[in-house]
Amino acid sequence: MRHKVHSHSFNRKTTARKALIRGLVASLVLNERVRTTLAKAKELRRHIDRAVTLSKKGDLAARRLLTSRIGNSAAVEKLVKDVGVRFKTRPGGYTRILKLNARPGDMAPMAYIEFVDYKLPEATKDGEATVRGDKNAVKRAKVRAKVAARQRKSLRQLQSQARRIARA
Repeated sequence: MRHKVHSHSFNRKTTARKALIRGLVASLVLNERVRTTLAKAKELRRHIDRAVTLSKKGDLAARRLLTSRIGNSAAVEKLVKDVGVRFKTRPGGYTRILKLNARPGDMAPMAYIEFVDYKLPEATKDGEATVRGDKNAVKRAKVRAKVAARQRKSLRQLQSQARRIARA
């Protein structure tokens, strides 16, 4: 029986599950938006809300506790200095989950989890993306465009190969 069990196991052992959650928390804090499965996003929401609430204190004890839970010092610094300050007056609900289409390989429901004040990169007339206060957004947008072009190209190659096989 699963009485009072409130977390997902994700078919992983305890250490692997903790590592997964730590990595997702660090990625969300550093990138402000993460694309993952819906179940992982819902579990991640619990951990990130507790971390942000703790980071709002900003004292040494909170930093040490966050470091022991997250394990990434850069993420802890950003959490305390940036995210905790941004949500200082907000009583809770720091993240939102946006549902996406299913993943093509295994049809797993996907979702974006992001902070509620996350702003998408804005497109300029040059086709580059900029976000106020984000210096690397242009570079990331170019990399994303190249990756998307490669994926489209490989998809077209797979489709043409499938057509050739079907014709034969």
